[in-house]
Amino acid sequence: MSDAIPLKLFNSLTRQLEPFQPVHPGVPGEPDKPAEARVYTCGPTVYNYPHIGNMRAYVFADVLGRTLSFKGYKLTHVINITDVGHLTDDADAGEDKMEKVAAEKAQSIWDIARHYTEAYWADIKALNIRQPAQWTIATDYIDEMIQFAKAIADKHCYELDSGLYFDVSTVADYGRLARAQTEDGANEIMGRIDEVEGKRNAADFAIWRKTPPGEKRQMEWDSPWGRGAPGWHLECSVMSGAVLGFPFDIHTGGIDHREIHHPNEIAQNQAHCCTNGLDVASNSGANVWMHNNFLIERSGKMSKSSGEFLRLQLLIDKGYHPLAYRLMCLQAHYRSELEFSWEGLQAALVRLKRMVMAVTQLKARHAELVSASIAPSQASVEGEKWTLKQVQGDEFEMFVDLVINFEASVSDDLNTPIAVTLLEDVLAKKKVTPEKKLEVLAAMDAVLGLNLLTLERQDLRIRPKAATITEAEIDARLAERKEARAAKDFARSDALRDELAAAGVEVMDGDSLGWEWKLG
Repeated sequence: MSDAIPLKLFNSLTRQLEPFQPVHPGVPGEPDKPAEARVYTCGPTVYNYPHIGNMRAYVFADVLGRTLSFKGYKLTHVINITDVGHLTDDADAGEDKMEKVAAEKAQSIWDIARHYTEAYWADIKALNIRQPAQWTIATDYIDEMIQFAKAIADKHCYELDSGLYFDVSTVADYGRLARAQTEDGANEIMGRIDEVEGKRNAADFAIWRKTPPGEKRQMEWDSPWGRGAPGWHLECSVMSGAVLGFPFDIHTGGIDHREIHHPNEIAQNQAHCCTNGLDVASNSGANVWMHNNFLIERSGKMSKSSGEFLRLQLLIDKGYHPLAYRLMCLQAHYRSELEFSWEGLQAALVRLKRMVMAVTQLKARHAELVSASIAPSQASVEGEKWTLKQVQGDEFEMFVDLVINFEASVSDDLNTPIAVTLLEDVLAKKKVTPEKKLEVLAAMDAVLGLNLLTLERQDLRIRPKAATITEAEIDARLAERKEARAAKDFARSDALRDELAAAGVEVMDGDSLGWEWKLG
């Protein structure tokens, strides 16, 4: 990692930009004992398909992990899967999301969880998000949740007919993450929390929910407080602590988690570890809490209750490569709101096409040089193993400023908009061998995750689901049209263009990218 350019991250708990200091710093001079970065990301509740706003959180967490790897840290990243305990209102109200969907569809809750988990994993793969070190499944940790709750129950919890509740007055600085100590902030949050008769404080939340008398859930377990299921907040405290240990380095999630879910996690972590205040960040269970901002979509189709909501597969069905959406996310800072529009997505796709074409030309030139027996270096330009330490040697001085600025941008709280521009500056660099340029690009793309060294032009031409004409038919019409134009039979050429247009094919004469056509 670079000592000259320290990694700085915005900590939602302190509302400050802070230098990253790993809990496990490793042993200097011993490569087999590197500094480690331990990261926990709040994963999905698998009752439905994730929408693209959900997926922005995982693109952000992936860039964070890639940046930590790029800076030389050994990364241990955990993402959870919630298959029990999350209620229909994030603020601890309503029915269990999984039980509700299972009842509506008259299906096994386990089958529903499996189906939507696999759909989520497919989106993870499509967006080129790296696999974490471990996926933790909530229902695999029920025993650990019960033991965690038992350990804190006497000092921090009380029992009601509906379950075991956490008394938030028993820990210091409750709500600091959400800035709920002010009256206005507290009132806003309290307005979202379910009223339960007998609660000591409005903000108290369920650790364990008893199954109501006369009812039976598909997912329920015996506990000291009766048969039932864990609360959503308990799950993340238990899984993060069990796998990463307290305190770990970084906890990530969407900004919606900052108001209730994560403050409740923190309260549980304090109860388990100590009851001291949050002036010491490690008392929260993690040294740094990071949150990505919302993806805004003006038509209202982001909500899963809207029917055909905006999920990644819908983008693909309309002919957009999923990495165009990843690039769209990278074009905005993770802490800024990002407005989704089809025009914006199209612009990101065009930008990605330009990058892919430039890299494809570089690889072709590199192959020509190798075939001409101009000896390449020992370095491979494929894959994601590159760090800037490996981009050295002849011609490196041509890239020094760009490389330093790239590292500075990602080290400055993951400033990906600047980083993407710097990658394009490398692509535009003249009078350097393609091999060296590919090496630098590989190092940069290892952070951005656009898969530029393996994507091909044809990969970006995705057939819209509604299209009826085949690519073979399009190519045949275009070949015929090319012959007509060569023979100056412009009437025939125009007729073929109109025929293609009627089939939803836009012929792109004069397109600077040379893409020739696209399906509308």
